[in-house]
Amino acid sequence: MIEFQRRFADEETCRAYLFASRWPEGFCCPGCGAGEAGGEHRRHLWQCRCCGRQTSVTAATVMHKTRLPLTVWFWAAYLVATHGPGISALQLQRQLGISRYETAWTILHKLRRAMVAPEREPLRGEVEVDEGYLGGRDTDLRGGRQRDGKPLVGVAVEVRGSGSGRLRLQLLPDASAASLTSFVRSSVAAGAIVHTDGWAGYSGLRAAGFDHRPHTQHARLPDREWVLPRAHRALSNLKTWLQGTHHGVSPKHLQVYLDEFVFRHNRRRTPLAGFQTLLGLGTTHQPTTYRQITRGKPPNRPAEQSG
Repeated sequence: MIEFQRRFADEETCRAYLFASRWPEGFCCPGCGAGEAGGEHRRHLWQCRCCGRQTSVTAATVMHKTRLPLTVWFWAAYLVATHGPGISALQLQRQLGISRYETAWTILHKLRRAMVAPEREPLRGEVEVDEGYLGGRDTDLRGGRQRDGKPLVGVAVEVRGSGSGRLRLQLLPDASAASLTSFVRSSVAAGAIVHTDGWAGYSGLRAAGFDHRPHTQHARLPDREWVLPRAHRALSNLKTWLQGTHHGVSPKHLQVYLDEFVFRHNRRRTPLAGFQTLLGLGTTHQPTTYRQITRGKPPNRPAEQSG
């Protein structure tokens, strides 16, 4: 963190980095495509000499129209990208010395919404697919797919030898064939080998163009010998992470936290690779506004340090 702060010690250094990241081959006007710009204005805008359009280096990034120092955004993105267990809004507020909790909360949620690349590649090769409820299974319910109000999460993870490759998580309305097939189609490349359990909701995968290989979980097998070990491990780690770092999550924002877990899992060996992704550089993301995040309801400062 100290080395990072030395590199991005002031606003000028951060703006220079943003300029070089957005236009590595030199300035290119987003309006007319011309490559000539005048000097930087006092409002830190670059004006095209051909069409006169003014462009900010923060336009179309998570820092769009921000009034906060760029150093705060850079340091926040660094902490979120490199802090393995994740970081809550209260922790971010303390680390960066931000005066208002709501500001730290908004920064964190804007960074989280930049974690999913619209153009990301689907999972390929062999993939384990399963679904599970956050909060555990209620022993009073009949059948393993009854939820008792608990959120249902679809899990898809690539098989990489004995380990796990890329991961996808998605909230599901139910465990029906329509919901599960839609989840697999949006997460896995057509023609891939898809391993599932014997649930009837997966029966449509072969017709959907996948090499579906269902497996039956025998009751005599001990827990450590699940037929879908990678998917079960991912779901177990997700539950531990949600409770350990965030001490529970509001259902309204749960998908955003699932995206963050996927982001961390897929970059667990190269945490710095996510820094530019979080700032919104080189992506087709549209900036997220505070109103879009809260939907008209401001965040409450949580006693349990939830982000």
